[in-house]
Amino acid sequence: MPRTALLVSTALFAALLSPTAVRAAADPAPTPVDRFEGEVPFASQPAEGIFTWGSDADDPPALRLADRADAPEGGRVLAGTYDISGWGGFTHDYAATGPAHDWSAHQGIRFWWEGHGDGRRIAFEIKDGGAHGEASELWTTSFTDDFTGWRRVEIPFADFRYRTDYQPVGGIDHVLGLTRMWGYAVTLPVGSGGDFALDGVELYGRADQSLRASVTTDAAVYPVREGGAATVRVTLATTGSAPVDEPVTVTYGTAGGTAEPGRDYTPVAGTLTFPAGTPSGTSRTVRIPTLRDRTAEAAETVPLTLTVTGAKAPAETPQIVIDAHGLPYLNDKLPVRKRVADLLSRMSLAEKAGQMTQAERGALTAPGDIAAYGLGSLLSGGGSTPTPNTPEAWAKMIDAFQLRTRATRFQIPLIYGVDAVHGHNNLVGATVMPHNIGIGATRDPRLAYRTGEVTAAEVRATGVPWDFAPCLCVTRDERWGRSYESFGEDPALVESMETVIQGLQGAPDGRDLKDDDKVLATAKHFVGDGGTSYGSSTTGSYTIDQGVTRVTREQLEAVHLAPYQAAVDRGVGTVMPSYSSLDIAGDGQGPVKMHARADMINGVLKGRMGFDGFVISDWAAIDQLPGDHASDVRTSVDAGLDMIMVPYAYQDFTRTLTDEVTAGRIGERRIDDAVSRILAQKFRLGLFEHPYADTSGAADIGSATHRAVARQAAAESQVLLKNSGGLLPLKKTQKVYVAGSNADDIGNQTGGWTVTWQGASGNTTPGTTILEGMRRTGAPVTYSQDASAPLSGYDVGVVVVGETPYAEGVGDVGNGNDLELSPADRAAVDRVCAAMKCVVLIVSGRPQLIGDRLGSIDALVASWLPGTEGDGVADVLYGRRPFTGRLPVTWPRSEAQLPINVGDPVYDPQYPYGWGLTTLAKTPGGGPATLERLADTAGRAHTAQAGRDAVDRARRIVQARIADRITAASAKPFAEADHLLLTGRYAQAVRKLIEAYRAG
Repeated sequence: MPRTALLVSTALFAALLSPTAVRAAADPAPTPVDRFEGEVPFASQPAEGIFTWGSDADDPPALRLADRADAPEGGRVLAGTYDISGWGGFTHDYAATGPAHDWSAHQGIRFWWEGHGDGRRIAFEIKDGGAHGEASELWTTSFTDDFTGWRRVEIPFADFRYRTDYQPVGGIDHVLGLTRMWGYAVTLPVGSGGDFALDGVELYGRADQSLRASVTTDAAVYPVREGGAATVRVTLATTGSAPVDEPVTVTYGTAGGTAEPGRDYTPVAGTLTFPAGTPSGTSRTVRIPTLRDRTAEAAETVPLTLTVTGAKAPAETPQIVIDAHGLPYLNDKLPVRKRVADLLSRMSLAEKAGQMTQAERGALTAPGDIAAYGLGSLLSGGGSTPTPNTPEAWAKMIDAFQLRTRATRFQIPLIYGVDAVHGHNNLVGATVMPHNIGIGATRDPRLAYRTGEVTAAEVRATGVPWDFAPCLCVTRDERWGRSYESFGEDPALVESMETVIQGLQGAPDGRDLKDDDKVLATAKHFVGDGGTSYGSSTTGSYTIDQGVTRVTREQLEAVHLAPYQAAVDRGVGTVMPSYSSLDIAGDGQGPVKMHARADMINGVLKGRMGFDGFVISDWAAIDQLPGDHASDVRTSVDAGLDMIMVPYAYQDFTRTLTDEVTAGRIGERRIDDAVSRILAQKFRLGLFEHPYADTSGAADIGSATHRAVARQAAAESQVLLKNSGGLLPLKKTQKVYVAGSNADDIGNQTGGWTVTWQGASGNTTPGTTILEGMRRTGAPVTYSQDASAPLSGYDVGVVVVGETPYAEGVGDVGNGNDLELSPADRAAVDRVCAAMKCVVLIVSGRPQLIGDRLGSIDALVASWLPGTEGDGVADVLYGRRPFTGRLPVTWPRSEAQLPINVGDPVYDPQYPYGWGLTTLAKTPGGGPATLERLADTAGRAHTAQAGRDAVDRARRIVQARIADRITAASAKPFAEADHLLLTGRYAQAVRKLIEAYRAG
């Protein structure tokens, strides 16, 4: 699911464009910020300066100080060119080491802008509070380039709005104080390139009290039970916290709304006065009593109108809401189906459309839109987090969103979703598990279940009840940038790891979903996303992700559909279709986007498989369907999608869906089916009874107990590919030289989908790197990342190499990525392995091509992406735990072999699927006769465990024989034996191993 960190506001507020106004004589002189005569250098933090930024290397604009005869002030201007595909702009930051500036004496900020009359919007932001310019709040507005030539743009500070999608580091109070200002920023338009010129940035005017004083209420919505009273706290606040110079009055009164005065509530009216000299932060209260009439009814609203003089009024009129009561759907003793039927029968078409809509949290035009559009769901895309990114802030944010739903007729709660694909990975400090590829390597369904349990507990403790996981894709080509999201290339392996669904959700019948440590799971991406053909993608520069899966009906059933039947049987609550297209040989349809395949969603998933949860689209995926927006809506909803993820287009979607139903182009029965499915899961989650976050488990987020599970998973995920001379496990008495780019990098170790969508190298989240884990054993360790430190005097070298983070199609091979080690990593391997016995660990989301160096490597480990607990890797390196992991995918000799998978008619890999040496015990002795006896034992096994034990003994015998001379003749039956083991055909698995033994 592509998720961009929301660094560009989707709803910039309009600024004031005006000619120079006549200022009163008492106005202070303008205060210069930038003259662009060379007084401010091109530099970045911590020094004062002007610098550029952007979403990738091409997006930062090119800046220069240009000599201009027509410069409005002086002889030079700031000029630049830009061509931005994602986001980009420039900033002037004051020095981080110097004091912040005080702008509170002025009315606003102004500057000269050279217009082109092209109608493009330019965002202008100012930086308030915090530690420095890059750890401050951004307050934003925008202006339109609808003029030509130089014009002075004046923006009162009153026009700036707090940017909810920006993620500063600290100093957050959501108040534009103006006393600790750190500069400004300009975000340039996206799309076709352009040029700009700017001059004479300065502060102007006198700050009158109505601009620096404001009246706020402690909430926008005040739910109250019928017969109770709501208390609205009205607070006076000033920039800089100075007392007011003049009186501020607030006249209040109850009028309008859906509640009836005298019958539902007692009207109130009056005036609150804050005299001159009143300190900032002073509060008054207004009490609004409601009346009990003993009639079952929907929620009713009572607006409290506030008229303010001497200060800015609240942004919204507070709403007192008399809670819905007495209606059958509110009775938690009734069966879910009856509650659903009752609520559905009361809802309007617009309310049903709202329930089918999911928006990105940072894309809300206004918080009130949750109620205005009756939204059914919000989500956090990758990197879309509250500020600060803490458990408490998550819970507070989601509770604030849920509060908005109380202002709707039926107070239907939101279901909030996140991509917690390897732990609560958006949250800094959460326990981050190995990615699925590593979980598949463990071959341990019980451990997969426990990782799901930990993830669910940490996610639910922050107020999130829905997880877009697990990915049940069957990866068939490791050039795919999502390979690591898969448990492996064998559908039998994927099915065996689906115990994670029970870890997330609990019992298959959904009875545990209301618990404070369970979340609704999502099986994704239905169906065939792991089978897309290389070169078939039409999404940007992607090469394989979101491409076309070309299969026969038999291949579709056996490889890609099988895991979904298992997920349905386990009671998975939601299913997400794939971006990819499906091309089934002989069906006459050609490639069809999965979001449009009614035959697969309605027919197979909901019909044949009996899926009774709801189907959620992927991120803006319906936009990829052919046709206009109305056509996209019709096609996707009729195909069986129940909720549509329209991150930035929730207003258009709800309006279009309603119009299409009204016009008869989408049937009302389809809408009722979709909404019923959504409501059923909300009831099962207990959201109607407990919409707000239960944070009782928050203390366990990132706890030692949870990290112990992740540590075990990291250890069991390590696959020992080669171990010449029994070099591993290491002894704590050995002097070890550690090198490589991934030895001491928690960001590389956790990979994509960690804190941000793409992940990042460096210290991104708390955890233990592999190097730190090794040091914590107490063994003597010396570290030199590039192996430049002297190499003599060591017993063994450990070189940790591999990939840097990526996600989805950004990681596709051919899209700036390949399967080769970087030059620096190759150099580190060569230096260390030439000087001493060496162990090479490959930290990556997929196999890396290592064959040309294999001869110089004594021990080779596939470490995958082990998560935050590097101690787990150290555990197997030093023998605290044995190596037991097995390859979840085939390890190729060359990229030319791809795709290569177990069961292929031609199969000659570097290491076969299922390969994995062990340090568990001595390799059992014996040859063909022993293997024959094990085949008989497996055939007569009365328990699955006895059958698995027989196969495991045979496997270790065979690996010992062929370890140094794996050939096509031995690799093929060896890999097929592992598939047979997973499908419970133990005697046949041993027979295949005998075949591999003889070939070796």
